[in-house]
Amino acid sequence: MTLLALPSTREEAWRWSDLSGLPALADAAPRDGRPDVSALWLNAGGPRLLFVDGKLDAAASAPGGLQFGPVAARADGHPLARLAEGDGWTLMLSADHAIAGPVEIVHVATGGASHLAGRIALADGAQAGIVETFVGDGWANRLTAMTLGKGARLMRSVRLMQDSGFQSLRDQAEIGDGGSLVSIFLGVGGAGSRIDGALTLAGQGAFAEMGGALLARQDQRHEAAVVLRHAAENGQSAQTWRAVSADSATTSLAARVEVARGAQKTDAEQSLRGLLLKRGATVNLKPELEIFADDVKCAHGATVGELDAAALFYLASRGLPPAQAQALLTRAFVADALERIGDEAVRAAFMSDADRWLEARP
Repeated sequence: MTLLALPSTREEAWRWSDLSGLPALADAAPRDGRPDVSALWLNAGGPRLLFVDGKLDAAASAPGGLQFGPVAARADGHPLARLAEGDGWTLMLSADHAIAGPVEIVHVATGGASHLAGRIALADGAQAGIVETFVGDGWANRLTAMTLGKGARLMRSVRLMQDSGFQSLRDQAEIGDGGSLVSIFLGVGGAGSRIDGALTLAGQGAFAEMGGALLARQDQRHEAAVVLRHAAENGQSAQTWRAVSADSATTSLAARVEVARGAQKTDAEQSLRGLLLKRGATVNLKPELEIFADDVKCAHGATVGELDAAALFYLASRGLPPAQAQALLTRAFVADALERIGDEAVRAAFMSDADRWLEARP
């Protein structure tokens, strides 16, 4: 059996985690065959990468300006991400290197465990969009290190759609003067997940947003743990997360904002909301602010509840069946987080995935 140095639930950062299934997934062997991914491509004209169990499928990829080989990305001691250090993919863009559409990356897992690193480096004034999708079953473990120069802009959208297994993602970013990073996640598969973020607003006037919607059913577990660090003046950040738990599922969100002593005029906002579709479901929320500057505007909110009974009654009185009424209200709840996706085609694809999750509920 593979020996994994996994964190304990006695550690505060992992108190809600269930990593008990990872050793078995690490010992399992990939299987022959893979799901059809043709419907997952947005065909927006940008580079396309297909990874199967962490290995590039060159025949099914169109890498454009992306490079492959050793990745200069360190996991900063993260217990899962450090397994992904090594070879991977790299996107390096200058301001005069335009990409026709978003970079599309599909990760297929066929059982077992795969580890892969990615590095994104945007020079001053560069812009890019990335869409990542995870499908299949097994343990997909990823480390993504990002560096954004002055005025650089990156829009990243991630779909967690594996049928079973586990998806662990670690994002690390440093954002320069006036740079902007927006990362939105959608969890709609049957696999468990852990999303970690460590984003540093290192330059003046930098902006960062990390959030999304995690939808869980049966005994599934989703978890996100994000730390946004303001290290310079006039920075802005947002964390908008929506958690939906049905049946006996558990969704946990921990969002932290750290404001350094010299990071005056910081404007940071957290919005964590959980929706329980069954009385046996669980949502855990933990917003945190650590502020060492005195001229800041920081706010957080965290609420957990059920669907509004009055709204359900109103829809029923208009002839809507209970299941449809519940799906309609849940969709509005989820859309609040996904509307942050800037690309209209990407946003529509993510909303369609959420709709299918809602339609599949009994």
